[in-house]
Amino acid sequence: MNSKTINEIASEDNTIALTTGTEYKDKSISSVITKKDLWKVGFRGLFMEGNFNYERMQAGGFCYSIIPALKKIHTDPHDFSLALKNNMAFYNAHPKLFTFPLGLAIAMEENKEKPETISAIKAATMGPTGGIGDAIDHMTMMPLTLGIGAAISLQGSIAGPFVFFFLYQFYHFFIYFWLLFFGYRSGVAALSRLSEQADKLGRAANIIGLGVLGSMTAAFVKVSTPLVVQAGEAQVNIQADLLDRVLPNALPLALVWIMYYLVQKGKSPSALIFGTLFLGVAGHLIGIF
Repeated sequence: MNSKTINEIASEDNTIALTTGTEYKDKSISSVITKKDLWKVGFRGLFMEGNFNYERMQAGGFCYSIIPALKKIHTDPHDFSLALKNNMAFYNAHPKLFTFPLGLAIAMEENKEKPETISAIKAATMGPTGGIGDAIDHMTMMPLTLGIGAAISLQGSIAGPFVFFFLYQFYHFFIYFWLLFFGYRSGVAALSRLSEQADKLGRAANIIGLGVLGSMTAAFVKVSTPLVVQAGEAQVNIQADLLDRVLPNALPLALVWIMYYLVQKGKSPSALIFGTLFLGVAGHLIGIF
């Protein structure tokens, strides 16, 4: 069976377009998104963690959620494929509060902003959305609603678990859909006034996004070595007496740069994840890490 190249398939079916370039071909702006479309996007977003993975985190769920809006906004096949590719970039935020940046992204797509500007805004809102969401959800609303349900249960009533479930989910659904509509309305209102400053806004958001990713790297990447070198009668701890004195967290920084270099060279993130896992286990067994 003769295999066909992507170009051959695309030439046979003009509904398939190669994703080339970094800007949309059709830059005509029109308000095509309705409340019905936003409700559809919101309900799809409830399943946004169904494709969670350690390579792109919630990117698949974000892209799946926004597809109905992208289909109405980008009627050109090239633009639609470019938008899909752009929204499959790494993404990780709170699954209940991510609808605010989702609404912003829809407004920016409708305004035909540059894909890199949209990506920068999404990256800039990841950290705040995740931090605020965890604080409100896990540290406030869950203990509060659990306490109410537990108090009812301790009185011998079977209604306790149901009260907890209703209160917790009611809060979730209200905030979830309200943020989606609020994000979209805010984006439409802001972009109409800031259209000339979109590039500057994108660069600023990109800087903030890089700062967020950098802080996440510093907080979550942990590498150290227990190696001790005998120097005469003295013992030198490689980690405490050498690396930490010269440059604290030198090993995590080196690991991040190595991974960045390998990704730039086209190595699969999944392969790097499993390779890091293997090296970590092997290094621990032989006493290096």
